[in-house]
Amino acid sequence: MKLHLNQDAELLLIRAYTADQITVGNTHYRTSIMVTPTRVITDWTQSTVADLAERDFRLMLEFGPEVVLLGTGHHMVFPPPSITHPLVNQSIGLEVMDTAAACRTYNILAGEGRNVLAALIIEPTPDG
Repeated sequence: MKLHLNQDAELLLIRAYTADQITVGNTHYRTSIMVTPTRVITDWTQSTVADLAERDFRLMLEFGPEVVLLGTGHHMVFPPPSITHPLVNQSIGLEVMDTAAACRTYNILAGEGRNVLAALIIEPTPDG
């Protein structure tokens, strides 16, 4: 799925998403990433919701988002509430959706100037 072009060179937007790749600006990522309007975090390597732990949600706090979009792969899967409490305790919104929807929603919110963080899971392919 192709998304819209980046109109602001300073703003990181998602240009395309497929089941095994996310394109932010002109860079292609084949593993899970977190993205904010100013930064791509590539050392976040969770590949399923089952891999998520409380430390992942504490890490998200370091980027100061007002809302977190959790893209859970091909299907929407809610993480256990017991691991999301770092966001809840700081009154930071958490929206859970499949990764394609999270990419689209991220672009809308980032384009509106919102301080959004998208944690986008790329599920491993069956052959690797």
